Formats: sequence, C-alpha cells, structure tokens
Amino acid sequence: MSGKVGIKVATPADAEVIAEILTKAFSQFESNYTPEALEYVTPRAEEIRGRFKEGPIWIALVDNKAVGTVSVVKEPDWLYIRSMAVLPAAQGHGVGGALLRAIEKCAIETGVETLFLYTTHFSADAIRLYERHGFVRGRETTAEEWCGTPGFEMWKYLKIDVGSRAIGS
Repeated sequence: MSGKVGIKVATPADAEVIAEILTKAFSQFESNYTPEALEYVTPRAEEIRGRFKEGPIWIALVDNKAVGTVSVVKEPDWLYIRSMAVLPAAQGHGVGGALLRAIEKCAIETGVETLFLYTTHFSADAIRLYERHGFVRGRETTAEEWCGTPGFEMWKYLKIDVGSRAIGS
C-alpha cells in the first residue's frame, strides 16, 4: 500500500464490495467463530443494503481501491459501531484509524458523546487499535448473547465543545 487513505460515505451500490471486505477480513478468524457468529459478522450484500436505513456506512479507499469499511447505528445515548473491517493486506497502514475518525466526526456533527462496540478476545490487533484511539473495555459478553462467541464491550467517551465543535478525550 502506497497511497493515502481516503474515506467516503457508502451507498447501497457499494453493498457488494462491503460484503467482500467483511468476508475477507473476518475469514482469517473463521476457526475462532461459531458458524452463526461468522455468518453474523459477514452479512451478504442484501442485508447490507438494508442497513443503510439504520445509519451511515463508510468505505476506506487507498489508490481508489476499497480496503476497509465500518457502519454506525444511532442509539438513544450513543453511536453503536459495527462491521468494522480492514482487508488483511491493508492492516497496519492507518485505515482503521481513518475509519474511527470518520465515526468521531459523525458523532460530533450529531451531538453524540459516546461510542460503543462489541469485539472478541481474539481480535488482538483491533483491540489495540481501539485502545490507541481512546476506547476502554467494558462488560464481558457471554457466548449465549453473541452467537456462541464471547467477547466484550468497548466504549469511548467524547468531550464535545459545542462552541467550537472540538473534540478531546
């Protein structure tokens, strides 16, 4: 990877490429997931098209090639981050950080001060990324509540200065 990371808001026309990124990114962990959990984290394009009604979805681009994706759902008190994935070949090049900054910008613009996500214990690189970006670990999740694959919650609390729309954590 040689180019700069760009972020664009996805459209339903991007559903196929988003599904492909999710499948390629999560397939490296296939042996750690139950079949039901793997199916959940690798939705088909048809399901992704339906998600556009629930909140924004972004695509990360390098050299005009889609290499990452993430989406959010606005809950009453936070933005729920889901389907964060970066192609294995693009990991470690700032793609995940760029996607997280897009989410923070969205949070600021909508006045939301809390970000929330679920992750698994075996997603070590993702956990390090989230922690570098100010997320803290929350409650452990049981296998029963997440398709047979336990994990934990992660939270980030933003401090939004309404006057300047600046953020600090």
